[in-house]
Amino acid sequence: MSDYLARLNPEQREAVESVDGPVLVLAGAGTGKTRVLTTRFAHILLTKRAFPNQVLAVTFTNKAAREMRERVGAILGQPAEGLWLGTFHALCARMLRRHADLVGLTSSFNILDSDDQLRLLKQVMEAAKIDAKRFVPQALMAIIQRWKDRGLPPARVTPAEDSDFANGRARELYAAYQDRLKTLNATDFGDLLLHITEILRTHPEVLAQYHRMFRYILVDEYQDTNVVQYMWLRLLAQSHKNICCVGDDDQSIYSWRGAEVENILRFEHDFPGARIVRLERNYRSTEPILAAAAGLIAHNEGRLGKTLRAGRNDAAGEKVTVVALWDSAEEARMVGDRMESLRKGGHALAEMAVLVRAGFQTRSFEERLITLGLPYRIVGGLRFYERAEIRDAIAYARVLHTPADDLAFERIVNLPRRGIGEQGLRAMHEIARAREIPLTAAAAIAADTVLKGKAREALKELLRGFERWRDMLGREGHIKTLATMLDESGYTDMWKQDKSPEAPGRLENLKELVRALADYETLAGFLDHVSLVMENEENAAGDRVSLMTLHGAKGLEFDTVFLPGWEEGLFPSQRTMDESGAKGLEEERRLAYVGLTRARRRAIISHAANRRIYANWQSSIPSRFIEELPDDVVEHTGSQAMRREKLLSAPSVFTNSFPLYAQRPKQVEAWEQPARAARADSIPVGTRVFHQKFGYGTVTASEDDKLDISFEKAGDKRVLDRFVERA
Repeated sequence: MSDYLARLNPEQREAVESVDGPVLVLAGAGTGKTRVLTTRFAHILLTKRAFPNQVLAVTFTNKAAREMRERVGAILGQPAEGLWLGTFHALCARMLRRHADLVGLTSSFNILDSDDQLRLLKQVMEAAKIDAKRFVPQALMAIIQRWKDRGLPPARVTPAEDSDFANGRARELYAAYQDRLKTLNATDFGDLLLHITEILRTHPEVLAQYHRMFRYILVDEYQDTNVVQYMWLRLLAQSHKNICCVGDDDQSIYSWRGAEVENILRFEHDFPGARIVRLERNYRSTEPILAAAAGLIAHNEGRLGKTLRAGRNDAAGEKVTVVALWDSAEEARMVGDRMESLRKGGHALAEMAVLVRAGFQTRSFEERLITLGLPYRIVGGLRFYERAEIRDAIAYARVLHTPADDLAFERIVNLPRRGIGEQGLRAMHEIARAREIPLTAAAAIAADTVLKGKAREALKELLRGFERWRDMLGREGHIKTLATMLDESGYTDMWKQDKSPEAPGRLENLKELVRALADYETLAGFLDHVSLVMENEENAAGDRVSLMTLHGAKGLEFDTVFLPGWEEGLFPSQRTMDESGAKGLEEERRLAYVGLTRARRRAIISHAANRRIYANWQSSIPSRFIEELPDDVVEHTGSQAMRREKLLSAPSVFTNSFPLYAQRPKQVEAWEQPARAARADSIPVGTRVFHQKFGYGTVTASEDDKLDISFEKAGDKRVLDRFVERA
């Protein structure tokens, strides 16, 4: 037996040696998917079934393609040359350059990025006399991308597939956009797959050429394919049917970007007689973690079915921990304290991760880690206070607090767009320099003397707004004022109108920023804190905790994984369930499965009974996913007020049917919450109290509404009495 086959377990070897005919490899998390795929590739070449250029190997990322190329070369003992190995887009671009003339392009066509694509769409809309303020170009871009993901050129967009964008003119604009691309000898990324699929579908001689060329097809992450990728693969495989797709239906979590889990579920129907090989021996996680993940995902109906079992020698491990907490602040303290304890015991920070459902959740953990002095990194994104929308909102707050902050004013004066171009801004700077006055004062002069039309009125309205908001700051406090300012300035509305996939997350981040203000007695105190946080940037290298979303964690693994926020409405996401019903719930459960299976040795799930919405609190109920975890592999712990006995004594609010809206958390409208009110009672000296940022402490002195408190961890502080509660 060859060495490269000796390293495989029986199921992996079956997947590698089942070379001819259609094969679906259901590779569970941590079961050696990459090893199987690369070994199969090398096996085809070593057994002389095909030359390197006769195998088409498709991945989803350039990183995966590089890794496969290196591993295949290692097995072969020499670099693999002439391979058709790469991402869907890279391979389709390579094919399209050979046949560009069949879709009216030349082989030297350009590929537009998203910025160029948006600019071109705006030109098309302007030519069609469509108001870009009323009908946002980003929304049209999303519609066109969805059609391309479904393999639909303009001529094949049916009325059923059409959109009501611009009063039903989306299909017309799509056709005009495609014509404009052709005139420019250009494509966007969606066209790479769309064009080559259309060529293969309508030119049999070209399809036959590729049938002769590719004897074997290998596909990674098949569960993440969209419709046009699926069509392209089926066309290429319909002759010899030597296609091997590797994937995991339980890890299909990208429907929001076009992925269709049905592609993997109907593989046997598409390729009758297909062999199904299940890789169920997991070499990553302990038995309790695998049993918890298996028990959870078993509640999904739309799956082919497999059960992970431990393949490592030290599979016995501690149970999955579910921590019930009183509030979200206590949750952040729990995670930070456990991390600190683990590190003292020799656990590397780089082997710890916090996986959240939504990006805004990272803020409380970032704050806690900074307080503890534990270095961290945000994987796949920016730190909370570095995100563009947060920096914009803080710039508004800086101008509100300090009108002479020229850098902050320059950042937001045309955000959202107010028609103030470079010329107008230059005029303001010239006035400011000549008169030695702040930019805000120069802007008022420029509005009267230089600017004209809409730009003049928009700038005057902004300046009047700042006067109004400063007056409000003194009367109603910083929390409500910042929320109102972001709303009245048009900034939040700008993101509400944005139809990009990132926009909902940006709005959630802005809400989280307003939540953060409740921890500070004044706007100045909050801005000082932000400045200190921004100075706390760690170097890129070193031992650091990883914070990321569950979507960003796929493919990664850590010794210890924290999974906070398992509450109804947050996880599973209420928005996902509202938009996609039972199908959305199943995808949320797959996301929970992905989160659990990232852990090698320790998985800690947490949920809070109360979460703050702006300055106030709302109650939450534990996620239904917690109830679905098998009792024998889960240990429940946490606050006395949320003991397991109390949870079990209440009747279950969940059933196997959908929709499941029982005890749905109350939704609070944005920007409606008032600042924290003054206390009606007094807190005497000697009282034990709790503060959201500083934790527990004892009152040592009192003066009017100010308290001197000796905190257990933060030391001596003076705070307003309305910011503490009796412990």
